[in-house]
Amino acid sequence: MATPTVKRVTRSKRNLLAAAACAVCLLVSPATVANAQPAAEPHAKPTLEDLSRESEQTNEALHNAQIDFDAKTAAQHDAEALVSSHQDALARAQAALAQLKPSMDKVANVNYQGGRTNRLFAVMVSDSPQQLLDQMSALDIISADTARQVELFKQSTADAAAAEEASRTAADTARAAADQAKVISDDLQAKQSDLQGQMAEVIASFNALSSNEQADLAGSPLPPGFDLTKILSNLIPGSSSGALQAGLTQIGKPYVWGATGPDGFDCSGLVVWAYKQVGKTLPRSSQAQAAGGTPIDQKDLQPGDVVLFYPDASHVGLYAGNGNVLHASTFGVPVKVQSMASFPFYGARRY
Repeated sequence: MATPTVKRVTRSKRNLLAAAACAVCLLVSPATVANAQPAAEPHAKPTLEDLSRESEQTNEALHNAQIDFDAKTAAQHDAEALVSSHQDALARAQAALAQLKPSMDKVANVNYQGGRTNRLFAVMVSDSPQQLLDQMSALDIISADTARQVELFKQSTADAAAAEEASRTAADTARAAADQAKVISDDLQAKQSDLQGQMAEVIASFNALSSNEQADLAGSPLPPGFDLTKILSNLIPGSSSGALQAGLTQIGKPYVWGATGPDGFDCSGLVVWAYKQVGKTLPRSSQAQAAGGTPIDQKDLQPGDVVLFYPDASHVGLYAGNGNVLHASTFGVPVKVQSMASFPFYGARRY
């Protein structure tokens, strides 16, 4: 039988355990449970589709940056040519001023020394009517020549000031264009580096696929029921449909980042190549192509219209009729005709 001392100790232990249990209950309240965050799950490994999509976005952004860089470089060269032109004009104006300066110095000296070159002075100093006529005639000639030289001097001075200001403005423009070109060039190099890394990831991921998986990815060059012969027979060479006709001859060519054919294409490169065959020059990037031409509603599409996909217009192809698009899809997928329903539609342009 337990002694009173032992009973007191046992009751104390039970009281301590109960207090601890209550504390735990308070700490782990329903609100605490509700606010508890689940353990973070590891990020899923990017799929080949994700990697390919990312590389295509970078590829088209690279084309866009190159277009911007070329424009800024051209603006720099134009401004530098203007600087040279204005400096030549300044040199000519300064030469004219140098040639006129001795005459202007003489006029200034005559006026400073109290010289008289007016008709009243001629009357006052003439000894005979003939001398008066001779002096007045000479004064007319001197006055006209002096006035002409003064006007030439004033015009040359204005020309020199204008040429100097224009040269300064052109130089400022050239420097600004050069600075902008440098920023874009740095961005261009960064994008090129990013693309190289992304390309390596895509290729490695593609090579990890079995041959059957690679064949499934490539798919069929034409969708079910697509009659290529019928489409070709209804196209008009030289029009936008002529560009589609040219593009259809490239079915089966591989997707190659940055390529404009004829051995391989990226998406905007195929569009550029196809339109070049009908004598039209289109911008190099999908985003630039989305900004040109005439906007076309999806319901009004005609074969050969440029169709763009994704919210950033980073993929492009040629409308092939019946809701289909001819495009260079992605690495591992040759140029093909595919249903437009496979991609989020952005817009369309007619060139």
